[in-house]
Amino acid sequence: MCGFVGFSDHISNKDKVLDDMMNSIIHRGPNQKGTFIDEDVALGFRRLSIIDVNNGLQPLYNEDESLVLVFNGEIYNYKEIREELIEKGHIFKTHTDSEVLVHSFEEFGEDMVKRLRGMFAFVIYDRKTHNIFAARDHFGIKPFYYYQVEENGQKGLLFGSEIKSFLKHPSFKKEVNKDALKPYLTFQYSVLEETFFKGVFKLNPGHYLTYKNGNLEIKKYWDIEFNQKDISLEQSIKEITEVVEESVEAHRDSEVPLGAFLSGGVDSSYIVSCLMPEKTFSVGFKQEKFNESDLAKDLSDMLGIQNIQKIITSEECFDKLSTIQYFMDEPQSNPSSVPLYFLAELAREHVTVVLSGEGADEIFGGYEWYDDDARLKKYKKLPYFIRKSAASVAKKLPHFKGRTTIIRGGSPVEDYFIGEALVFEEDEAKDVLKAPYIKAPSIKEITKPIYDKVKNQDDVTKKQYIDLKLWLPGDILLKADRMSMAHSIELRVPFLDKKVMKVGESVPTKYKVNDENTKFALREAAKRKLPEAWAKRQKKGFPVPIRFWFKEERYYNIVKESFTSDYAKEFFDTTKIVDLLDDHYNGKTNNARKIYTIYVFLVWYKRFFIDEN
Repeated sequence: MCGFVGFSDHISNKDKVLDDMMNSIIHRGPNQKGTFIDEDVALGFRRLSIIDVNNGLQPLYNEDESLVLVFNGEIYNYKEIREELIEKGHIFKTHTDSEVLVHSFEEFGEDMVKRLRGMFAFVIYDRKTHNIFAARDHFGIKPFYYYQVEENGQKGLLFGSEIKSFLKHPSFKKEVNKDALKPYLTFQYSVLEETFFKGVFKLNPGHYLTYKNGNLEIKKYWDIEFNQKDISLEQSIKEITEVVEESVEAHRDSEVPLGAFLSGGVDSSYIVSCLMPEKTFSVGFKQEKFNESDLAKDLSDMLGIQNIQKIITSEECFDKLSTIQYFMDEPQSNPSSVPLYFLAELAREHVTVVLSGEGADEIFGGYEWYDDDARLKKYKKLPYFIRKSAASVAKKLPHFKGRTTIIRGGSPVEDYFIGEALVFEEDEAKDVLKAPYIKAPSIKEITKPIYDKVKNQDDVTKKQYIDLKLWLPGDILLKADRMSMAHSIELRVPFLDKKVMKVGESVPTKYKVNDENTKFALREAAKRKLPEAWAKRQKKGFPVPIRFWFKEERYYNIVKESFTSDYAKEFFDTTKIVDLLDDHYNGKTNNARKIYTIYVFLVWYKRFFIDEN
């Protein structure tokens, strides 16, 4: 696991600028650094040594050094590709997975990405043509950002693993993207292709880009294609069992110590039972409802694995929030990012690589929102025309008990499901924002192009697809990458493998969500490895007691100071956001998620635009 930076800008002091950019992401690769600089391009690399530890420092080259590579990630089928390339006459200088990429591009060109299995973001520079080729993995496990510049008639491109490196480049103009804030208040993460930094874009998962003569072109090379098979439950269980165990085996390749994150849920437990590492790692809070570490220890004891855990305090969380948002690059208000930061810190004291259970819910239908609760199922027994009329009325009314049920029961899924997080309704977001930040893409404008690609699928599949396209890369994988790399630890996610996805695409919906459970077939597969109680346990996520913290005077005052600051007034109607805080503090309503989402944005803004970086 590593990080890279680069630019094609024609500036005079390339070596100094490149070094400053590299130093800003040293946490991604503390072991070594390497550079390549010529008249047109500067490439910088920070290495966290995992495979072929004594070699493999990047940039790497092909035989005649006409191609130059910087790469972040792991290629799990690199040995097979390497053998094929050797048979074709390619000469390797290392045993790394990295070198496979540069020779693959030499042999197969842009189509090389279709052969890869793994998590990756990389750049290949052709010294003969001066063209740049870059790609990002299928699911967006590894990050890739780019920013185009044009000065004095000359075009250039900045690119890298983290946005903060761009701040060190003289051609970068730091400015808030006004379109990003309103959608963020609803989704809790940066959902647009353009980030919170104006002009900085994410390369989407499953895409590659080419940069030739100042012209940028982006193409899609892979997509999810749900195609349910008419198979038995037993056949689905068999296919899931085989592919998950094979994927875990592929993900264990490492020359440095390896462990696993473990909660009380089925996903991480299943991974641990297949991997059988020497150590697992867990964190929690003092409150019993917010602590699964005892369950993690119980399972570890059953499997004969050492479990190492930590109880996190509210003081630690608030003290580190600015640091966490700095590593995140963009505001992200999923509270679970905070315990994940401390979990990675704990694990790094013992190992360099960890496996985790992200992706199982999206692929195999695990979230509770994918199913109708008992009240909604009962409500849906009414004729649809009645439910549709009731939903139209409910949408225009302020929140009341049962409003969500009425809307969901009388609306198509495209009208109400935007993914696993919904903080502010769109009208609520507009109400607390200042005018310049209201004119942003609507929620429908963001979700409709995605829903259009699965318009003929059932509702569960539609929800999975929207989560795989938005929630997974924008929230789950972003925090997984950033919080692990903040502590120079490589996090691997065996469920997010294209072979596993292929099986997931074919599992019938009735084996994903049914009257017995969500993620049903996966749970049945997990029973072959786990006690039944673990296989059936409902998902908690990473629960964080923020609703209690905001009722404590100390944290109420900290947040109120932020909400009434001069910089808060630029974005928000501060009277209204203080009312949200006061109503929560006084027990009138639970506004914890709304308060936290606003507060996180303000913490991020202060760190990047007011404090020195």
